[in-house]
Amino acid sequence: MDVVIALVIFIIGGLGGFLATRFLSSSSQEQRRLIEQVNKSETALAQYKVDVAEHLASSAKLLDQMNNTCQTAMKQMQESTKLLQKATDAEVDNMPFFSEETQQQLAQTAALRHQSRSIEIPETTEPPLDYSDGPSGLFVDQKQKVTSAG
Repeated sequence: MDVVIALVIFIIGGLGGFLATRFLSSSSQEQRRLIEQVNKSETALAQYKVDVAEHLASSAKLLDQMNNTCQTAMKQMQESTKLLQKATDAEVDNMPFFSEETQQQLAQTAALRHQSRSIEIPETTEPPLDYSDGPSGLFVDQKQKVTSAG
């Protein structure tokens, strides 16, 4: 019986030592920390993949909208070009530069200007009073006499 008790104590001691070294050793704690870090990295990578997929989907949608807008603009440009070609093919003289209302206003303004110009200003043949009658000789290339007071 002593042998059995010793054997049981030995087994219990061995299991206790095994468990103590397993949970208390620094390498197992390091392994747990690394496993947690790997799990976090895998989660972050999965989230990053989801974010990239969403970004690419929204970018594709925006590019599709841009393409549709460009096609609409091209159609409008083609229609405008056709209308402009039709207008230039028709007689240009029939198409006035200004609208009828603007042409009437311009005619009224021109009539008012001509009326204000009808006042005649008498022509003068004499120069203003601050002009001299003859040349002063200031700019003539001649030597002047120097007079000194004294």
